[in-house]
Amino acid sequence: MTVLVIDKSVNSNTRAFLRNAQSHLATVAEDIAQGFFQVTHSSFALVGLAVVFSAIALTARPDLRDAGEMKLMTWLQKRRVAEVPAAIVAPTEVVRVEQPVAPKPRLLSTQQAAVAAWISKKYSVALEPIGAVVAEAFDIGRNVKLDPTLILAIMAVESGFNPFAQSPVGAQGLMQVMTRVHHDKYATVGGQLAAFDPVTNLRVGVKVLQECIHRAGSIEGGLKHYVGAANLESDGGYAGKVMAEHARLLAVVDGKRPPTSRNVATPVPSQRTPLPLPAQRSIQEAGENSTESVALLGQS
Repeated sequence: MTVLVIDKSVNSNTRAFLRNAQSHLATVAEDIAQGFFQVTHSSFALVGLAVVFSAIALTARPDLRDAGEMKLMTWLQKRRVAEVPAAIVAPTEVVRVEQPVAPKPRLLSTQQAAVAAWISKKYSVALEPIGAVVAEAFDIGRNVKLDPTLILAIMAVESGFNPFAQSPVGAQGLMQVMTRVHHDKYATVGGQLAAFDPVTNLRVGVKVLQECIHRAGSIEGGLKHYVGAANLESDGGYAGKVMAEHARLLAVVDGKRPPTSRNVATPVPSQRTPLPLPAQRSIQEAGENSTESVALLGQS
C-alpha cells in the first residue's frame, strides 16, 4: 500500500516537472521569436533608411551615380563571361584597321611653294593638298615636256581646283575629263570612280591633253580639241582663259605676285606654238626658236 502511494507521488511530481519545463520552453521560444522579429524589423528599417539616404546622395551627386552604374555593369559583365563555359566562347576576331591612304606632305621647291600659295589664296583651297597637286603637276610636266603651269592653268579654268567638280555633260574632276569617253585610261587605275582622285585625274587629263596637242600641232589648238570645240569656229574663249591664267602662273614662277582676283584681265599670248618649260625660256630668249616636242606620258 505504501509503495502505491510513493509511485503516485513520483508520477505527480514528474508530470508537474514536465509541465513546468514545457512552459519554460514555450516562454523561451516566444522570447526568441519576439527578439528575432524586433531585430528583423529594426534591420529592415535600417535598410530602408540606407536606401533613402543612398537615393538622396545619388541625386545630389551624379558623379557617384555614374561611378556606381559603371562598377555594376563591369561586375555583371564579368559574371556573364564567367558563367559561359570556356569551350563555347568564340575567339575574338581581330579587326584590322586600314591605314590612311593620304600621302605624306611633299617637300616643295621655292617655285612650287610660291605657286601653291598663290593658288591657295586665289581659289580658296587648302594649301597642303594643293601643294601635293602642284608637285605632281611639276613632276609630270617634266616627264612629258609640258609646262606644269599650263597643266595647272587648265585645272584653274576647268574646275577651280575642285577635285569633285562635274559638268552637266559628264566631265569630272580637276581637269574635267570626260570619264565615259576616256574610261579606258582609268581601267588600270581603279576604274571610273578614280576620276575624283586628284592625282589620278591629273595624270589622265595630261594624257588627254597630250593627244589633243599632237592632233592639233600647237598648244592653243590642242586646248580647242581638249574643250571639245575642234570642229567649231570658236572655242568660246576657252583657250584665251587658259593662256591668261598660264601667264599669271608663269609670273608667280618668276617671283612676281600677280593679283589674286579672278576678274583680273591679262593679255593673252597670240602665238600658237608649244610652250617650253620655265627653265627653258632663257634658252628661247637667247635665240633658239626650235619647237619642243611633247613626249607621251608613260613612254618618257
